[in-house]
Amino acid sequence: MIIPINSEYRPRVNQFVADEWAGPMVVTKGILHDTSKAEGFVSVDDGELTGYALYAIENSQCEILVLHSLLENHGIGSALIRTVMDVARKNRCMRIWLITTNDNIHAIRFYQRFGFELKGVYINALEESRKLKSSIPLTGNEGIPLKHEFEFSYSL
Repeated sequence: MIIPINSEYRPRVNQFVADEWAGPMVVTKGILHDTSKAEGFVSVDDGELTGYALYAIENSQCEILVLHSLLENHGIGSALIRTVMDVARKNRCMRIWLITTNDNIHAIRFYQRFGFELKGVYINALEESRKLKSSIPLTGNEGIPLKHEFEFSYSL
């Protein structure tokens, strides 16, 4: 079940963001975002948190700041994206977009299969991001050096 994030689940989501992304602050395209205040949705199964999506709407665009499925290959990430898309459409957004890093091979595949288009590759963007958030590690998934941002976009 997908529900809006509320006071019951916000602390757990904040802890996951802290653990997974050294949050609550995340950086996308040189902008620092405080995810602890971001709108979002959680996926819940029998009271257990199974995933979450946090987003921001600005200038007729919806940016997914964080998407995390705690159970892979169960349709949770897709359901969360569809829910955020519904909100974006209701807010008359023209597109939904997100940033992921060059090491996140699983996410890159997932977003393309979902229908997102690669909109931009920002070479060495994480050098600048580390100036805003020094806790961004030098190495990511599978020992891949964290260097670049990939922007994916979905037209609504």
